[in-house]
Amino acid sequence: MGAVRLLRRALLVLPLVVAGLAASAGTLMAGPEGTPLSLASAVDQARDGDTIEVLPGDYREPPLLIEGRRLTLRGVGGRPVMHGNVTPGPQRALWTVRGGEVLVQNIEFRGARAQDASGAGLRQEGGVLTVRDCAFYDNEHGLFASNDGQARLRIENTQFGLAPRVVGGLPHLLNVGRIARLEVTGSRFQQGFEGHMIKSRARETFIGYSFLHDGGAGGSSYEIDLPVGGLATVIGNVIGQSPRSQNRVLVAYGSEGAAWERNALHLAHNTLINGMRTPAWFLRVWRDKLPEGTEVLAVNNLLVGPGLFWLGAAGHFYGNRPATTGMLADAATYAFELPPDSVWRGSGVDPRQVHGVDLSPKAEFSWPMGSRPLSPERSSWSPGAFQK
Repeated sequence: MGAVRLLRRALLVLPLVVAGLAASAGTLMAGPEGTPLSLASAVDQARDGDTIEVLPGDYREPPLLIEGRRLTLRGVGGRPVMHGNVTPGPQRALWTVRGGEVLVQNIEFRGARAQDASGAGLRQEGGVLTVRDCAFYDNEHGLFASNDGQARLRIENTQFGLAPRVVGGLPHLLNVGRIARLEVTGSRFQQGFEGHMIKSRARETFIGYSFLHDGGAGGSSYEIDLPVGGLATVIGNVIGQSPRSQNRVLVAYGSEGAAWERNALHLAHNTLINGMRTPAWFLRVWRDKLPEGTEVLAVNNLLVGPGLFWLGAAGHFYGNRPATTGMLADAATYAFELPPDSVWRGSGVDPRQVHGVDLSPKAEFSWPMGSRPLSPERSSWSPGAFQK
């Protein structure tokens, strides 16, 4: 009975302890001139659970290290810009998050350069990192996550673009190593060069309700590269290749073989656009390098322009439809949805149970950034990224 009473007392006290911890969380403020604090000083003084509010302006401070901390760093009053050095140095990132649990919100990272051409705006080395409402421009790698099988990365409503035009540099807008999970939602990727828009070696990769379109001036290679397999879900995205693309593949899976015990690619309700006059690979799967039985499900994708989709990607394909740019609402203004009178409206299959997997889109990309939820009550489904 005594043990029971102690347990009851502990359960009664626990909410008070949690409330006390929440109340103790504080807010610090950093400014571009070090007033009231520099970023480094604010991180040093912050306690776990604190928020650092970053004032707007241009920051040209030494590289910032956030190690083993539970913090929020949030731009306020506008979007502060972190600038890289004009001359490349030994630093590998403007900010490095090493372990811990960190939220970075409303910060722009620009111009990261390193001596080995691997400069990142933001670098993750383990831990749990959430990036929300941020921007990454003109970096050798926009965001880089190093190998750590326990790390997790979530990116929401964030812009990546303007890769440096250095021939042979292979800058990736988002470059993720062998981590536990990558999740990208409501984000926009444009104007890459030679490298890939998204390269992920994560055990689980989810890319949803985002806009990956290079535009007329872009020169990316793959729009999505998943070289070591894993469980990958790509759903509800616009994925468009520029006429200047460095490679004809839009979505690549398994080019280096399998690094994880479970391997499956689920590709549903994407609008895949080939901006070249010659055929592209909308989807290329390296079956000969992947374990036997690797699952490929492709459901209700809209394939715009000439290209290959089924060839070499043995799996299950349902409700995928071909189209031309003239069949879209207004491709010139990025209105890539099907018009109301389209012959393909409502022609998709029910994606809610495809070989036991729910591949129905829960949202759709909302220009210029973010996503809006879709009603779960639907009687018909249209191919592509938009149901409106």
